[in-house]
Amino acid sequence: MNTLTTTNPKKDNLYLFLIGVLSVAIPVVVAALFYLPQAGKLGNFDVSFLPHLNAALNSATAISLILGFIFIKRKQQRYHITAMITAFSLSSLFLVSYVIYHYQGTHTPYPNTGFIRYLYFFILISHIVLAAIVVPFVLLAIYFGISKQYKKHKNIVKYTFPIWLYVAVTGVLVYLMISPYYKH
Repeated sequence: MNTLTTTNPKKDNLYLFLIGVLSVAIPVVVAALFYLPQAGKLGNFDVSFLPHLNAALNSATAISLILGFIFIKRKQQRYHITAMITAFSLSSLFLVSYVIYHYQGTHTPYPNTGFIRYLYFFILISHIVLAAIVVPFVLLAIYFGISKQYKKHKNIVKYTFPIWLYVAVTGVLVYLMISPYYKH
């Protein structure tokens, strides 16, 4: 891990540039999925299992984030690093699965009315907006941790952790609310 230790400002700028590019590209690609015609682009590939997998990935991400928080509070840095790499890996797998599902699958409208509908859309919209916002924070937090810029890492995770945890938990809540209406 010492290979990323920041001693060269040009190298630091390169990583920050890449983080910036990814921070814009990921939300743009995900948003574009909603404007593309849905279903059937990958032939007969059945993606109906992916929402269930996504909920499991979000649940495991939330658990990993909480464990990472507990480990760092207990000064167990190695366990903290493992938990955070796990959370990042699970979130990355979720993103790939989410993109495949929305590229191949069909849209499921939320049919309920009244208060529960407003609650669903509040959770969904806040989840989507914060999921896009948290991308650069997560990437920066990881970069600062790997490059041993611990002060910057600590400053950014004050905001990153609660947002990332909210996104993971609300992802599961959205799934629980919409899953009874998936077409099988």
